[in-house]
Amino acid sequence: MEPVLVIPCLDMKAGRVVKGVHFVELRDAADPVEAARAYSDGGADEIAFLDITATVEGRRTMFDVVRRVAAVVHVPLTVGGGIKTCVDIEEALDSGASRVSISSAAFRDPGMVRDAVRQFGADRIVIAIDADVNEGLPSKREVYIDGGRTATGRDAAAFAREIAALGAGFFLPTSKGADGTKDGYDLPLTRAVAEATGRPVIASGGAGKLEHFYEAVVQGKASAVLAASVFHFGTFTVRQVKDYLASRGIPVR
Repeated sequence: MEPVLVIPCLDMKAGRVVKGVHFVELRDAADPVEAARAYSDGGADEIAFLDITATVEGRRTMFDVVRRVAAVVHVPLTVGGGIKTCVDIEEALDSGASRVSISSAAFRDPGMVRDAVRQFGADRIVIAIDADVNEGLPSKREVYIDGGRTATGRDAAAFAREIAALGAGFFLPTSKGADGTKDGYDLPLTRAVAEATGRPVIASGGAGKLEHFYEAVVQGKASAVLAASVFHFGTFTVRQVKDYLASRGIPVR
């Protein structure tokens, strides 16, 4: 088994790190540069920088902030939010991103994913899938776009399978219902995407206890665990999460 990665997430709005519940009720959490430096120095395997309002505000990612964050970290940086074209991906990579996360654009224009994989390589492309419960669908999880605001009617696992066929290297499913609740990851969602794609999956949305990280790997079949609230507000450190996973027999770096 490959080492499981622990990834703090910087959800960005108006140049600041924020955190909410169910993608709303956002509250200020930190300065992105200071937070990124602290996580990088504190043992994070990677850092995610997600400009969560870029798409709904009709703008591009805050590449100036990306550059400032990239300058202070020594771990891979995944950047997402407002990424619509291969030109956006190129600018994100030029700004210091190691990988680029595509969400709404992957749903609206799957061909762009194929083009991005061809141009930049599968390992640089992450597909973020926001989803919520819909009992009427085969996986019981429905894809949402536009920062979780727009229901699509599409089954999350089926959509993930289609996008994996285009060559995307990583998947980041986030549960709208679990986001910020600290009640645990949506394990059926994480597992469904992992099984549908056969690609590394990053569990996201809902971590609140150390046990949740273990469950994401063992039950959710995640290759990495992403969290925000528990790190931003001091519930756990990255090192505490890694030590706990290691104590349960999960390999970490």
